[in-house]
Amino acid sequence: MTKATLHELPQLDDAASFRAFRSDPQQWLPIALDIARSHGLNTSAPHVFSTGTNLVVGLGERLILKIFPPLLRAQFVSERGSLTQLAGRLPLPIPEIVAGGTRDGWPYLIITRLAGTLGSEVWPQLAEAQKERLLRQIGETIAAVQCAPLGPLAHIEPRWHDFMRAQMQGCKARHTRLGLASQFLAGLDDLLRDAIALIPMDAPPVILIGEYIPENFLLACDDGQWSLAGLFDFGDVLAGWRDYDLLGPSAFMAAGRPGRARSLLEGFGYAKLDFALKRRLMALMLLHRASDLNSHVCIEGWQEQARDLIELQELIWPG
Repeated sequence: MTKATLHELPQLDDAASFRAFRSDPQQWLPIALDIARSHGLNTSAPHVFSTGTNLVVGLGERLILKIFPPLLRAQFVSERGSLTQLAGRLPLPIPEIVAGGTRDGWPYLIITRLAGTLGSEVWPQLAEAQKERLLRQIGETIAAVQCAPLGPLAHIEPRWHDFMRAQMQGCKARHTRLGLASQFLAGLDDLLRDAIALIPMDAPPVILIGEYIPENFLLACDDGQWSLAGLFDFGDVLAGWRDYDLLGPSAFMAAGRPGRARSLLEGFGYAKLDFALKRRLMALMLLHRASDLNSHVCIEGWQEQARDLIELQELIWPG
């Protein structure tokens, strides 16, 4: 392999081609290490992260290099803008940008590596009281992010009203394709009519991370108590209505447990869980850009426990 070939990132036309390229680190790791060396960084102990969307390699214990394909440039813009805008404004650590640039049309960021244990490794084994404690902290963290000024993120695309309208137009087709049971599909039209009034379209927007899920935060244990220790992955940020960011922890973590749901919402700042709020959250869950209830609602046998969307919202957000 020639030096020129070794140090060139390819032009890829679609997501499938990129996934194939990403799955073979031998094709891109030498290029990643060359980028790191160009910034004077130590490349003696690289670690390739096999999960995630982009090309990600750890550089020792302190740094991470993320390389974004041109077709996912929007994720680079989102990540860079979010880390810049949120720096120093949150009660827990987020990565800091050390360097950035472009290689063969592929933008990249070198960011600090956070300490802690990945949430998805710890969450399933935690006692119920610990889960409620963490969900309260997640609610507080979401609220803290949303208190930060938007800055350049105010211009991030898609704009909230355009995004919501597009999601509403494609909602029924999406969930039909994903195999949502007929008793829930039957109530979609009514829910979407309610959503137009329930979901603010032109209210002052806030920063929406979109994925407050165990795979995207770090935990630390002190004297038997687990706490949030870091938040990362800002590639899907939107600017829009605040309740949107309650959906990930509601679906993946609260799991229909009253104490968990209450802890999340109280941490966020909602003292009262009324029908209108449940209805709005149910609508937003179906309109989320990654929505797939069959895969994401972590309540055993929920399809048999609920006869329609109203019963389902009561199951997900009890009380």
